[in-house]
Amino acid sequence: MIKFLLMVNKQGQTRLSKYYEHVDIAKRASLEADVVKGCLSRRKDECSFVEYKDYKLVYRQYAALFIMVGINETENELAVFELVHNFVEVLDKYFSRVSELDVSFKMS
Repeated sequence: MIKFLLMVNKQGQTRLSKYYEHVDIAKRASLEADVVKGCLSRRKDECSFVEYKDYKLVYRQYAALFIMVGINETENELAVFELVHNFVEVLDKYFSRVSELDVSFKMS
């Protein structure tokens, strides 16, 4: 099950966040900071799946935008990895070459 989705730029600024279970606002800030720090610090040749506390993180980079999905331990990482790619393809068709600005200002 997907627990949250984050879209973050290379500087670590959250451009979009969506939570599918209740997380306190105070905990969201620390969760996002840890997740972003963990994923942005990884090299390109490393796996796009990371274990973090009670979650498995699946992330993918598109130009200057990182999409990070937190899932539970029973979810299939490869299926979520492909879901992220399909989501980006839909955004790309909708916005005619989606950019960070589209995500920031048109999807809120």
